[in-house]
Amino acid sequence: MVDRPNSAAALDIASHLHPYTNARKHESAGPMVVTEGKGIYIYDDQGREYIEGLAGLWYAALGFSEERLVQAATEQLRKLPCYHSFTHKAPMPTIELAARLLEIAPVPMSKVFFANSGSEANDTVIKMIWYYNNALERPEKKKIISRIKGYHGVTVATASLTGLPFNHRDFDLPIAGILHATCPHYYRFGQDGETEEDFATRCAAELEQLILDQGPETIAAFIGEPVMGAGGVIVPPRTYWEKIQAVLKKYDVLLVADEVICGFGRTGNMFGCQTFDIKPDIMTMAKALSSGYQPISAVMISDPVYQTLADNSAKIGTFGHGFTYSGHPVPAAVALETLKIYEERDIVAQVRRVGPRLQDGLRRYADHPLVGEVRGVGLIAGVELVADRASKAPFDPAGKVGAYLTARAEAHGLIIRNLMDTIAFCPPLIITEEQIDVLLERFDKAIDDTTAWVDQEGLSAVA
Repeated sequence: MVDRPNSAAALDIASHLHPYTNARKHESAGPMVVTEGKGIYIYDDQGREYIEGLAGLWYAALGFSEERLVQAATEQLRKLPCYHSFTHKAPMPTIELAARLLEIAPVPMSKVFFANSGSEANDTVIKMIWYYNNALERPEKKKIISRIKGYHGVTVATASLTGLPFNHRDFDLPIAGILHATCPHYYRFGQDGETEEDFATRCAAELEQLILDQGPETIAAFIGEPVMGAGGVIVPPRTYWEKIQAVLKKYDVLLVADEVICGFGRTGNMFGCQTFDIKPDIMTMAKALSSGYQPISAVMISDPVYQTLADNSAKIGTFGHGFTYSGHPVPAAVALETLKIYEERDIVAQVRRVGPRLQDGLRRYADHPLVGEVRGVGLIAGVELVADRASKAPFDPAGKVGAYLTARAEAHGLIIRNLMDTIAFCPPLIITEEQIDVLLERFDKAIDDTTAWVDQEGLSAVA
């Protein structure tokens, strides 16, 4: 029998496991031990109920009590609880899932490789890109361009792609061959007098200059999220993706769309690529692929990429990459059932129906004294807090006010996440308009508490 850890011990353990836990410790919110979930709600070991306003970590699209997914896992565990996808073998659910993903892909794709997380999927893509260019006898064409504030994972290679300082600092990252282009955040980086379209043009021009400075013969790929998630819920400016893709095509640079957060309905289409008319050569996905019920991710590759990989593997005698649990039958069965539910319940129409309720509700805070910008699409949004609305100056220290607000939201029964001083919203896709109204009421209480605290503490902008 194991004793339940006391609060101090639980917090000490948790603070070492996850960096964001310290924000809760700082605000004296105490540790949270989560014991149960139902619909869009989670419950702690004290019986308190919370709206999970970030769908866990952007993944619980169908909430926390979808019995069909439990049943799918249970049935598969009884039938074939585990198997691999090596040596010309594969479990049936894995084959069926690959076929289904290819059917719903936003652009023609040829093959699917399965992994266990978004990090593993993007790490696989890096290896594929290097392998691809070696196969084409272009050994210098290996550099990959990501973006400042982009998020693509936390392995050595994918954390290098990630354009966030805390994912690099003291990890000796980024590794060589990874470059970072302009962050497409118009509110933060647009210049005086510059329209969104002008800013998008400049982003594309700066990308082109980066390619030219490095040498087009050295640039292999560009990776980007349709909407940047962990970097601050950054929606690209108008015409951005059109102009970026034109540059990539000009210099024969592969485009990788990271759909780990945006995929499966989040932006109001099945994929973020459809929302922004992105035509990638490679796609990665995870999270809502199984609604978070089982760890699984996927890489989809176009036929030209696949044929090059296949030809090279035939020459070598094998494709020397794969994970023990790639295409594990239980996550594959759960993902298949998840996709069936999305189709049967028309989850895309659901997001289009209720998304405006969230977006319009949050935009009511656009003139709030603590709010610099409200941004979002579908059922993903960000509210950026600032110390001075006129100058857009952030608070000093960064993240302190955001951490306080999320702690107060938690006290009012709402789980949201501060990305420094941007408050992220990404509720389960099954949320109703009435539940969105309750979410907004709880957020309203939290921001009122935060306004009073900021005034009391006399917090100011970065000097």
